[in-house]
Amino acid sequence: MTALNATHDPKLRSWVASANEAGTDFPIQNLPFGRFRTAGSSEDFRIGVAIGDQVLDLRATGLIDTDDMNVLMNAGTKERQALRAAISAGLAEGSDRQAAWSKALLPQARAEMTVPCRIGDYTDFYTGIHHATTIGKLFRPDQPLMPNYKWVPIGYHGRASSIGVSGQVFKRPNGQTKAPDAAEPTFGPSKRLDYELELGFFIGRGNVQGEPIAIADAEEHLFGVTLLNDWSARDLQAWEYQPLGPFLSKNFASTLSPWLVTMEALAPFRSKFERPAGDPQPLPYLDSAANRESGALDITVEVLLQTAKMRAEGVAPVRLTRGSVAEAAYWTAAQLVAHHTVNGCNLQPGDMLGSGTLSGPKPDEAGSLIELTQGGKQPITLPNGEKRTFLEDGDTLVIRGYCERLGAVRIGLGEVSGTVV
Repeated sequence: MTALNATHDPKLRSWVASANEAGTDFPIQNLPFGRFRTAGSSEDFRIGVAIGDQVLDLRATGLIDTDDMNVLMNAGTKERQALRAAISAGLAEGSDRQAAWSKALLPQARAEMTVPCRIGDYTDFYTGIHHATTIGKLFRPDQPLMPNYKWVPIGYHGRASSIGVSGQVFKRPNGQTKAPDAAEPTFGPSKRLDYELELGFFIGRGNVQGEPIAIADAEEHLFGVTLLNDWSARDLQAWEYQPLGPFLSKNFASTLSPWLVTMEALAPFRSKFERPAGDPQPLPYLDSAANRESGALDITVEVLLQTAKMRAEGVAPVRLTRGSVAEAAYWTAAQLVAHHTVNGCNLQPGDMLGSGTLSGPKPDEAGSLIELTQGGKQPITLPNGEKRTFLEDGDTLVIRGYCERLGAVRIGLGEVSGTVV
């Protein structure tokens, strides 16, 4: 696990004034990476670091000589830490780099963002035990959790080609559905479109095929974390998921925040990973002292909705839920890496591991509409009187995340938004 160092000092301030404002997602203690270009231009995308309301062109500072984010992610831990230290020192108040680096800044409002890196493969896990239990009760009241859930991190292979960045607009998917009382399925647009509140864990340095990553080394292979909305067509899913799992119900769109918050930035916000009393302990290859001591992440996540009517009337998105990743996740990021490679599977820089839907134990901590509405049986009423069981055309869904802890500066993961049309 990354140790605290000078870059986490809560007294550290930046010469970029907006980075010192209370409540900013991007103080100097954060320094997340993304890819950007000037909005409206045909420039190549280049690597940037968010600082306050600005983005720093990293290559223009002279600290790197590439615009390939995957190359940067493949660096070793010491190289990454040295780069973070150099960026922090250059952006700190009193730095002799201020005059030169100020020319490398672009307001985020004038930047076009893209996906943070080249995503080769995407695996979606099912770490949210409260989500898994609630969904299980809807479909299998006598056995909400399958017997393997508490023993093995469950996952399936997703589709990297349809992953987009925040602001993504996508069409409602078509597919087969089958009503419980129907003799045959029908074809048409999904009527039960849903969101899924997730985190995306990004691989930095990969591994050679046939050489598993031990859990003690797993975090050396993790570059950072982003917010992820894995859109889901629940009616398509119900008909297709047996026996091989999701397919068309998941692969039409997934939306990411443009910023990768590094594992180094998250160091002040680690917490113990503990299984509930009576639950089985992880098998040895999924267990380590470091993972038990600080494998969990203290990230607060919230979901907001803005309908087309709200947008037309200038009404801001309303919050649907808010919860804690540490309370929701039954498996840690390190365990996902260790399990994914234990059979010899080779991960590569830029591969993404989805956490699965992160729902808390309370109703107002649900990470999807299927939970909030009890499978569509209990519609939610918005402040303007509109009702929702599932998403309607024109709806924009927003996910935000942030970390707060006494003695540390608040950092954010930005936000990810997407609109169905």
